[in-house]
Amino acid sequence: MRPLEGILVLDFSTLLPGPLATLLLAEAGAEVVKVERPGRGDEMRTYEPKWGRDSVNFALLNRGKKSLAVDLKDPAERERIMPLVRRADVIVEQFRPGVMARLGLDYDSVRALNPKVVYCSVTGFGQTGPKRDVAAHDLNYIADTGLLALSMGPPEAAVVPPALIADIAAGAYPAVMNVLLALQARERNGEGCHLDVAMTDNLFPFMYWALGAGEAAGAWSGNGEDLVTGATARYQLYGTRDGKVIAAAPIEQKFWDAFCAIIDLDPALRDDAADPAATLARVRAIIAGENAATWAERFAGKDCCCNVVTSLRDAVQDPHHRARGLFDHRIAGGERGTMTAMPVPILPLFRGDAAVAVGTPLLGEHDGELS
Repeated sequence: MRPLEGILVLDFSTLLPGPLATLLLAEAGAEVVKVERPGRGDEMRTYEPKWGRDSVNFALLNRGKKSLAVDLKDPAERERIMPLVRRADVIVEQFRPGVMARLGLDYDSVRALNPKVVYCSVTGFGQTGPKRDVAAHDLNYIADTGLLALSMGPPEAAVVPPALIADIAAGAYPAVMNVLLALQARERNGEGCHLDVAMTDNLFPFMYWALGAGEAAGAWSGNGEDLVTGATARYQLYGTRDGKVIAAAPIEQKFWDAFCAIIDLDPALRDDAADPAATLARVRAIIAGENAATWAERFAGKDCCCNVVTSLRDAVQDPHHRARGLFDHRIAGGERGTMTAMPVPILPLFRGDAAVAVGTPLLGEHDGELS
């Protein structure tokens, strides 16, 4: 048995944070019933590119779930899902604060029917506080918390981060973590609870070192001013002669010594604390003088924490990632065939059989079964 078999999750969320959280619960064995608006469903269904009727984004995030098409604004329609509300172990919602209350599906209303429910609300700013009703997206959240200001490049050419940090790492993952903690607590005390998961709250651990420096020494970090944000030669991206990039992270002295020897850095510049700018400039010039393949060959087998930046296309074919089974699970799509499922941070020990392709629900596919 997978650890969450027998757990019923009622999912009112859309787009990314909530659906990813419930995907992880589904992968661990929970029955996830996705409640969608009739006609259009989750906004993610309409995205491009398509994989059959719906988007590939939707397929990746909703493997193994069931779908109910329900107009939550219609009292008669809402009544259809009340049997599920009464027996759900977990409810996940991602509306702005107050929306579920207007629908009669807020925590207090649900708890009156189902005292053991673990009710998880995922929002940007939380259920309380002056910003609780502010509209925002991932980029706004990391900007609002100071994370983006630590490393965004020069203002005239600021760089948008390559990952949806708030949605995934500060939204979906903490939601799952706290749902599991709440289920464990319920085993002991028999009671459910309301989980207020605010993405902005959960971004601050990513800046633990900058927070510490600010609190302890009054040294509040600026843009690119720290060890891990590009201020030194020991944690840096270097362009090569052929337009590729080397990721160099020889932070510890033994790795730095090995790196300096490999690139034949001038002995006078190896003490990078003496003149950090001069050392960084010289290392840039050295790396820029050779092609990426040359550097890859020189770094191979050496303990120096350096590698060539790999494209996503090449990364998914990397023998190491393949050997780890990251891409073994499949999404079933009927006439669409199968597609690689999203790798998720649920260990194989707790997931289903990788040999079985699991489908994605059509909008309202399970209305007759569950209503």
